[in-house]
Amino acid sequence: MSPAEDLMPEQRTNDEPLVLVVEDEVLIRIAAADHLRSCGFRVAEAGNAVEAQELILSGLEVDVVFSDITMPGQIDGIALAQWLHENAPGVPVVLTSGVTSSLDAAREVCKNIGAYAPKPYDYDAIVGQMRAVLAAGRS
Repeated sequence: MSPAEDLMPEQRTNDEPLVLVVEDEVLIRIAAADHLRSCGFRVAEAGNAVEAQELILSGLEVDVVFSDITMPGQIDGIALAQWLHENAPGVPVVLTSGVTSSLDAAREVCKNIGAYAPKPYDYDAIVGQMRAVLAAGRS
């Protein structure tokens, strides 16, 4: 079983939005995923952009991607957002980073950036951003 298969969420059984959390720091990823679940979201998790791509290519239908910008490997959060724009059009991305100047660079190269969540997280603000991004996609 591939790492991506280990991270697949339960099959869709309701209308709760599915958020793909992409974060290489395990404790940060778990905390964000747990909070989103407690607020009614279904969550899939990926430890890096390659795992996120594998999940999308395997057929996982996500409603929004919540991704760190800075991750190890050749693909960072900005490159993942660009890839999603080309391979999963219509899936908005909420980027996060401890470096706020990264957002400006991201918005210049990618049109599907729905919001930005600075670190350390304000979890209630993240939930609000997710709901706003999802609502904007439905209108």
